[in-house]
Amino acid sequence: MSLAEPKLSSPAYSRLSVALHWLTLLLLAAVYATILLREGYPRGSEIRAALKAWHFSLGLTVFALVWVRLIARRLGGIRHRPGGAAAWAAALMHLALYGFMIAMPLLGWLTLSAEGDPVQLFGLGLPPLTGPNEALAEQAEEIHETLGTIGYWLVGLHAAAALFHHYVLRDGTLRRMTAW
Repeated sequence: MSLAEPKLSSPAYSRLSVALHWLTLLLLAAVYATILLREGYPRGSEIRAALKAWHFSLGLTVFALVWVRLIARRLGGIRHRPGGAAAWAAALMHLALYGFMIAMPLLGWLTLSAEGDPVQLFGLGLPPLTGPNEALAEQAEEIHETLGTIGYWLVGLHAAAALFHHYVLRDGTLRRMTAW
């Protein structure tokens, strides 16, 4: 094996797992993009409202997709990795990312519900999680925004770890997630 060819640490993930992984990334990028782009438009404008609606719908799509990913992961079997600090860190990172993808949409839904606003999933009305409650709305929104910032770091650290595995450890981890 040459230095240019990283060794594969284990077999490639299933096509479903790879597709779900990259679809999740695309959706997360779109969720962030829509909420950041809305800041460029005046309050009350149609485009700002549309971007906010897309933010909610895409966020709720991530919420649904994460459950599909968890089921696929469970049905696909859990890969046993060597123990140690690296495996522990990887497990902790995956737990944090899954927790993030579950908590963020729920907090957004809770915020809208507590504000008394309708919760829409691509035009389909969803039931509120709570009645109007201004204090709860402010609290949930603050936590949602804080976790949103943490999410940047989680995704960035996850990507950095993949690059570390690819270029430093040369164990084929990144190649397994790009094996179409």
